[in-house]
Amino acid sequence: MRNKLVLICIFFLAFFLRFYQLGSNPPSLDWDEAALGYNAYSILKSARDEYGSFLPLSIRSFNDYKPPLYTYLTTIPVYLFDLNEFSTRFVSAFLGTLTVIVSFFLIRQLIPKESNFFYLLFTFIFAISPWHIQFSRVAFETNTALFFMILGIYFFFRGMKSGNNYLYSMLSFGLSLYSYHSPRLIVPILIFGLLVLNRKKLKYQLRWVILSLSIFALLCLPLVKEFRGTTSARFGSVTILNNNEILGSSLKELEFDNLQNDYLGKLLHNRRIIYAKEILGAYLNHFNLDFLFLTGDAASRHHASGMGMLYWWDAIFLLTGIVVIIRKNYKGKSAIFYWFAIAPIASAITKATPHAVRSLFYLPTYQIFIALGFLYIFRWMKTSLGKKGFNLGLILLLLLVINFYYYLHMYFIHTPLEESKDWQYGYKQLVEKISTRSDFSKAIITYQYDQPYIYFLFYQKIDPVWYQKHWGSGEVQRANREFGNYFFRGIDWSKDSQLQNVILAGTPKEIPKSASGIIDEIRFLDGSTAFYIVKQ
Repeated sequence: MRNKLVLICIFFLAFFLRFYQLGSNPPSLDWDEAALGYNAYSILKSARDEYGSFLPLSIRSFNDYKPPLYTYLTTIPVYLFDLNEFSTRFVSAFLGTLTVIVSFFLIRQLIPKESNFFYLLFTFIFAISPWHIQFSRVAFETNTALFFMILGIYFFFRGMKSGNNYLYSMLSFGLSLYSYHSPRLIVPILIFGLLVLNRKKLKYQLRWVILSLSIFALLCLPLVKEFRGTTSARFGSVTILNNNEILGSSLKELEFDNLQNDYLGKLLHNRRIIYAKEILGAYLNHFNLDFLFLTGDAASRHHASGMGMLYWWDAIFLLTGIVVIIRKNYKGKSAIFYWFAIAPIASAITKATPHAVRSLFYLPTYQIFIALGFLYIFRWMKTSLGKKGFNLGLILLLLLVINFYYYLHMYFIHTPLEESKDWQYGYKQLVEKISTRSDFSKAIITYQYDQPYIYFLFYQKIDPVWYQKHWGSGEVQRANREFGNYFFRGIDWSKDSQLQNVILAGTPKEIPKSASGIIDEIRFLDGSTAFYIVKQ
């Protein structure tokens, strides 16, 4: 009974950390979040996305063709809570909480016959994971994909006892493919590895396995067509495999007309070597200690200020936990290491590594190692050092509490102030200030921070049917977007300052502080200027 009560408390802690101030911290929706929210609103109202595509398999958005599942799921909270920051992030926070719960049951499958203390410790460590909390509190599709992938692994191991669970497993894996791009590479590799590692046990459920794999293949078929079409655009924009910048000046000599065949062959061979080195380097980048424990990746939206993806406290136990699991004959040992090895594969073939979003699929393998490391160090201290060892264990727990408090302080207090610019803070305030005015014929909004149009659609709750009819189809608004009397483009002050009956909203780089006609100023949370609003 006591263990159940502790477990329930851990689940409530996971819920609280993911839902507390969800609508206000992070301090603003970034443009991808706003796009997911508005497209969910559009599908709810019209069954079409902002471009007028009927129930699409890819949400075109900013021509990055987002997988559709997060958007479709978000129609539910948008229906319940209206279109706002909370409803847009609700699915991620809700599934993030469920991920912690499912992981508790998964760890009992992977590492059976361990102590209840270990299961509770693992669940607690995962519940307070800065990496997982970060992406459970924003509308990032990768968090949805992680939930379905973990659910798929859980049902896979359950299937060894009851074959119909393989159906649920492959259905969950299939849904992960419709949640985010990375699982489209990782999940098939993961399934193949699980089948190979557990081949002797699977023969007793062979019919269920074959049926389940057939269903998974059917779920993949629509994505094959998508990849050949729209999804390939997204792949081409992020992968290093077609990035000529990494090939060096020698490969640029391919442009010469009289290149000999043998020299061409050498250059192509060199290109394959360069690609292999780049991918290997990008893969190993994900084990960078700065990334894991100190600074996180390059994007400030992916971690709290002054924090890595894990607590520095975790470093004490991580290596120990890996050694422990190697030495122990756990049921799921091979699966855990295989999962850990393939988790960054999709990220490794893309630019800007290490990348916390694309490698989120590590979780919760790190937490498994950390929990095992703590458990066995604590047991060793208690056995070998007696009361002193117990007291030392309490000191370690105190260090965890201190590190946890530091993280919460940085996340909720410092990060919003220091990083509001990277969250596109100010657009909501800009929309509110311009929307309350009627004394202008048109408003020109800067494109300096990218994608301003989506915030006007989102916060004004523009009727999707009207928008699709007049502005959503075609390419007219793609380069310099516009709808109604709103125009979105860069501002040229020398020319635009001559316009009459116009509102201009631009950055300090575009509109000088001394400009006449400034009616308002919007600041980032650190006090620096985000926008000047000029009425002419």
